[in-house]
Amino acid sequence: MIRSELIQKISEENPHLFQRDVERIVNTVFEEIIDAMGRGDRVELRGFGAFSVKKRDARQGRNPRTGDTVSVDEKHVPFFKTGKLLRERLNGLAE
Repeated sequence: MIRSELIQKISEENPHLFQRDVERIVNTVFEEIIDAMGRGDRVELRGFGAFSVKKRDARQGRNPRTGDTVSVDEKHVPFFKTGKLLRERLNGLAE
């Protein structure tokens, strides 16, 4: 599902809301998650999962084409851990 499909689905299920308002709400939620992660905060959506940022230390890597050793800088990467309810639904344990 992409963002526009999510907006469309929410709009269909909530006919009392204008689509532009649903779009603004969805975009605001995503922006807040991005901003929180940018600050290094953890974002938890109960039953769905938790977004966090993990630090990857600098290291020596290899160029797969040439085999030369290259320096890989330290970086921060997004990480998502599924919640219990989502895991159960994916495995057919919850309805």
